[in-house]
Amino acid sequence: MGKDMNRIKAFLKNYWREICVALLAAGFFAASCGFVGFVQRDNFIKWGSPDETANYIFAKLYAQTGQLTIYEKYNPFVDEIMQPRSFRSDNGSLKPVSFLGIILIYGTIAKISSVSVLPFLTPFFAALAIFFYYLLIKKIFTPKIAFLSAFLLLSFPVWYFYTVRSMFHNVLFVSLLIIGMYFIILAASRASKKNKFFSWRFWQMDWLNLFLAAMGGLFIGGALITRTSEAIWLIPALTILWLFNLKKIGFLKLIIFIFFIALPFAPIMSWNEVLYGGYLNGGYTEINKSITTVATASVALTKTVVSRQFSFLPEPLNKIKDTIFYFGLNYNQSEINFKSYFLKMFPLLFWPAFLGFILFVSRVWKWKKKYWAYVFAYFAASAILILYYGSWVFNDNPNINEITIGNSYTRYWLPVYLFAMPFAAFFISRLSWAIFAREKEGSEVMVNVGQNKFWNFFIPRWPSRHFSIGAAQAIIIIIIFFFSANFLLGGSKEGLIYTETNNQVLKSEYDQVLKLTEPSAVIITRYHDKIFFPERKVIVNTLIDDSMNIRYQKLAKLIPVYYFNFTFPEKDFDYLNAGKLKNAGLVLKKIKQTDDVFTLYKLEIYSAPATTTPQIIKKPLTIRK
Repeated sequence: MGKDMNRIKAFLKNYWREICVALLAAGFFAASCGFVGFVQRDNFIKWGSPDETANYIFAKLYAQTGQLTIYEKYNPFVDEIMQPRSFRSDNGSLKPVSFLGIILIYGTIAKISSVSVLPFLTPFFAALAIFFYYLLIKKIFTPKIAFLSAFLLLSFPVWYFYTVRSMFHNVLFVSLLIIGMYFIILAASRASKKNKFFSWRFWQMDWLNLFLAAMGGLFIGGALITRTSEAIWLIPALTILWLFNLKKIGFLKLIIFIFFIALPFAPIMSWNEVLYGGYLNGGYTEINKSITTVATASVALTKTVVSRQFSFLPEPLNKIKDTIFYFGLNYNQSEINFKSYFLKMFPLLFWPAFLGFILFVSRVWKWKKKYWAYVFAYFAASAILILYYGSWVFNDNPNINEITIGNSYTRYWLPVYLFAMPFAAFFISRLSWAIFAREKEGSEVMVNVGQNKFWNFFIPRWPSRHFSIGAAQAIIIIIIFFFSANFLLGGSKEGLIYTETNNQVLKSEYDQVLKLTEPSAVIITRYHDKIFFPERKVIVNTLIDDSMNIRYQKLAKLIPVYYFNFTFPEKDFDYLNAGKLKNAGLVLKKIKQTDDVFTLYKLEIYSAPATTTPQIIKKPLTIRK
């Protein structure tokens, strides 16, 4: 019994940080699942963006039927206009526009278990990533830095915000990347067995190292099929890490790693052929064009180099650069967005990370090779991410002037935030040590302790230095957590409080509109396609386009057609009925105003009022006698 207790104590002493992080990750999973379940109660499983909606619908469809298309028979007759955002229609078949990775991964898991788990899969992977993030940072830095970094990740608003918006790609991508990176570093840090060529034996291979390389490749491959566009910065970062670990990785581990990265792309390429007519094609038309352009320019570049006509190099190089950097390269815009979405939005991460990096650089002569690899890979990836996405203006919020947590920069820059956290943790650690710097532990006692134990209890004394440092770090983390929670809940116009309120409004609109419309109806709307589909067919448009109005008229002869959008003022309502809609052979009728903002209308075929001709009353002819 005594030996068992000693073993337990030794285990707790050695692994108390891992146990704490595991418990914190479990708490994070419970909290995020709780919020998702609270928002999506009463069987109202709807999402805040078109991308989330498409991912959920197709993941559910794949789990239930094994298919990734929804057939809409009326679409070919009206030029494929009946489709929600983030969908595309080809000859009546609705297909996903987004990357297929999250759909296939989540759809496969739901097929094995149940479709009811779909909203909770991202919280699971996010919680798992917190634990692996601790293990990853521990392999690079120290257990203390890793422990503080895990707390910073746990309290980071963007991580929780996009975890509960669980059908976005970004948290799944970063989670799989973190897990994959841990296995890679584990494989690189373990020394490989050296066998002479002529004494090589199959059973003497270093199977554990090869397994770790395979797992790293598999998880990073899973991350890349989730968001393939992130290869633009991930490949350079991985290349830097490889160059710093050439001898440790070796040839065989590299081949295994590359093979298992490619493995998850096999089902993706198969589905690309089925859905989009090419193994390298995808749902994004612009990306398909970009792939063709880059391939053509690469062939031209190769011919130019082989023929040594170096004067023609700029043309294919510029074409490749302009195609890859689709948003352009706007340094001023990137700087503005970086300041808005990092420095100003998250100062409690930016400034500690900045100061921590300065302190870290001040000890550069003591750096190990792994620190150089981390810094070079991090700053190369961050520079590409900031320039690539920061050069463009994303307006996810209807108010284009709002800088909120829901704008795309925060989710695209998750790797920038997460891998800055070890520098912030380093600053917090050094600051707490500096505050309680003392020469001798013995001098911490203010009064000499006598022999009387009773009176010793009342004698004031300083707590131990390690306790003070730990307490200071805990207070700093609690302060960061408090401000982060405040920002997450209501500090941004897209905070979770507003999310819950908006969701209840949407449910009210959803319930009213579905009661007033037929199951076969199509609803024309500007923003509510993500709410009404797939229970109703949807068209994302308005009533001001004459060519679209003609198509609406064709549909109105076949199925009921409704319009749900902002309530028209009386003069605009009369103008539409007397002008554009009348010319298209339609008339707009008000059905119900669902709230203070939106109204449901119905489009019907216009029929001109019948004209009547005055009747001539003939008096009977009288004959005089």
